Order: sequence, then C-alpha cells, then structure tokens
Amino acid sequence: MKTKNVKLLLFFLSISVLLIAVVNAAEGHSHGKPQCECSHDDDHDNKEGARKYKIAAIPSVLIAGVIGVLFPLLGKVFPPLRPETPFFFVTKAFAAGVILATGFMHVLPEAYTMLNSPCLTSEAWEFPFTGFIAMVAAILTLSVDTFATSSFYKSHCKASKQINDGESAEPSVDSAQVQVLRTRIIAQVLELGILVHSVVIGISLGASQSPEAAKALFIALMFHQCFEGLGLGGCIAQGKFKCLSVTLMSTFFAITTPIGIVVGMGIANSYDESSPTALIVQGVLNAASAGILIYMSLVDLLAADFMPPKMQSNTGLQIMAHIALLIGAGLMSLLAKWA
Repeated sequence: MKTKNVKLLLFFLSISVLLIAVVNAAEGHSHGKPQCECSHDDDHDNKEGARKYKIAAIPSVLIAGVIGVLFPLLGKVFPPLRPETPFFFVTKAFAAGVILATGFMHVLPEAYTMLNSPCLTSEAWEFPFTGFIAMVAAILTLSVDTFATSSFYKSHCKASKQINDGESAEPSVDSAQVQVLRTRIIAQVLELGILVHSVVIGISLGASQSPEAAKALFIALMFHQCFEGLGLGGCIAQGKFKCLSVTLMSTFFAITTPIGIVVGMGIANSYDESSPTALIVQGVLNAASAGILIYMSLVDLLAADFMPPKMQSNTGLQIMAHIALLIGAGLMSLLAKWA
C-alpha cells in the first residue's frame, strides 16, 4: 500500500515538474520575442527593389481606377449598361459584394491590428475602439442620409405647395426626385469612405521598404481600385449627376490612391509605421472607413436593390444578383491575403 502511495506521489511530482518546466519554457520563449518591433531594415537594395514597384504602381493603379469607375458610366454609349437594365443590377450586386468585403476583410482587420498593437502601451487602448469607432461612423452615415433626405423633402414640399382659391392644397412631392437625391447622397458618402481607405493604403504601399510587400500590394491594389470603382461608378450613374460633378467625383477617386503612394514615398525615410501616432491615426481612419463602407453596402446598396418589387418578382434576376454578390465578395476576400 505504501509502495503504491509512493509511486502515485512520484507520478504527480513528475507531472508537476514537467508542467512547471513547460510553463517556464513558454514564458522564456515569449519574453524572447519583442513585443513591439519599431526598428526597420534600411538595406539599400531592399529600398531600390521596392521603389520600382511603387513607381510602376502609380500609373497602373490610376488606370485601373479610371476603368472601374467609368465602366458603369458608359450607359449612354452602351445601352446594356444603363441603370434600368438587368445587367446593370447584376454588375452593381457584384460591386456591392466587393465593397462589403472591403469593409469586413480589408479595412476593419487593419484597424483592429493597429489599435491593438503592443506599441500602444496606454491602458486606455484596452477598450475596443475599433468596433466603437466603426459603429459611430455607421450611425453618423445613417444620420447624414436621413437628415439630408428629410431636408430636401421639406424644402420641396414648401416649394410645390399650391394655393387654389385661397385654400392650401396638399403639397405634392415627386418620389423620383427624392430617390435621385438619396442616390446622390449615397454616392457622395460612399466615395468619402473609399477615399479615406485609399489614402491610407496608398501611403502604406509608398512607405513600404520590402520589395515582396510592395509587389503584393501593387498587384492587389490594381484589382482593388477597379472593383471599388465599379461600385462607386454604379452609384454615380444612378444619381444622374451633372457632367462636371461626374468628372470631379471620378477624378478624385482615381487619383487618391496614387497621391497616397507619392506621399508614402516622400515620407518613407522618416515614417515609422509602429509609432503610436501613426498607429492611432491610421487605425481610427480605417475603423471609420470600415463603418461607412459596411453600412453603405448593406443598407444603401444591397437592401435598396434586392428588396424592391422589380427584383422580388424576377427569380432569374435574383439568382444572378446573388451569384454576382458572392463572386464579388469572394474575390475581394481573396485579395485580403495580399492587401
């Protein structure tokens, strides 16, 4: 009996010693890793290798953005691209999937990584700011959408109020005009969210010192700009903007990322992506952009296009739109591996 107890005691002692050794080894291994890597390799060859990809990215990303945003705007030349056609609905569903995946798979994870970096040592950053900022941005987007539409509705009611024989008639409001205004608001707010993200990711490419990272970002950004341009171009086409407004909105979208790349190249030598200031600024901007893009894609693009009677009464169009949505979201999610 005593022998069994001794053996049992030795067994538990052995297990305890083994566990203590494993824990100590794990702690020693974790202490051996730097918690915040703020140093950068200044190897000249790496910089030169990355620089050629950055220079090539400027015109390539610009052209990809122009092609993407102008494609849905060619309805006057190509009838199948007009907003009322089934092809346009399917294309817009694809673009909405791209924008939704951009918010969930690209921008939000980047914001979370930055705002939870070990380089932010203050206890204040233990609060989940990423989700909070994205939520506030989505609520503010809703507020802008509703208040702007309400303001137009009220002003239009006053302007259209008729007086017949000294009695006020019921004000008439053209629902088509209200819908056009909402589409214009959607396009402008959507462009704001895309532009914020475009500047941040452009600076990231411009400031990158690794040839491998610069090459991956270069390729991914071309598809990124083209796909996002499809979504924005579709909203601009439905908003029936004047020629000057279409030109300005398309130009701003196309040039923002190249400008971000140029800015990143200019500050590459002094830019420290692990500094608290850089992490906070980029993290906050990305979180706000994610909230805007997720809200716009779900509420103003998908719900607005998938719920009307035109879509609900056409099973074939519904199936094609859902497939296009899944393809758009899937392709953009796949790009998250590189950018």
